[in-house]
Amino acid sequence: MEMTLTRIAKQKTYTIGRLEIDGVYFCDTLEPAWRDIGWGKPGKKIAGKTAIPEGRYAVAVTFSPRFKRWLPLLLHVPMFEGIRIHAGNSAEDTAGCILPGLNTLKGRVTDSRIWEKRIVQKLAERPEGEGIWITVQ
Repeated sequence: MEMTLTRIAKQKTYTIGRLEIDGVYFCDTLEPAWRDIGWGKPGKKIAGKTAIPEGRYAVAVTFSPRFKRWLPLLLHVPMFEGIRIHAGNSAEDTAGCILPGLNTLKGRVTDSRIWEKRIVQKLAERPEGEGIWITVQ
């Protein structure tokens, strides 16, 4: 299963994106500010207020002790740990994580719990043993 997160609005305090699953639009996303960080990049990470670097990451659905439910976890993200796709509505609700929803309000996503459940359900429906990947661009 291939997910693609395309960042479409990189603002000073937040980043809006579009999430596709297997090439089909699924929902919008919200992340903290994008700062172009990584080896040889000009940006500087600000803890809890920086979106993850662009790249392709494996995804596992694991139980989150913090959220007390099964959630997607991005693996091997440089300079980050514990990056999940979980519900939230504003940039204050994310510390680098990806918040799913609908971008119906400027700088926010709505109906995030609904979209979190839909993502977890969609990932659970994949054929047994099929890997999950996300490309962030």
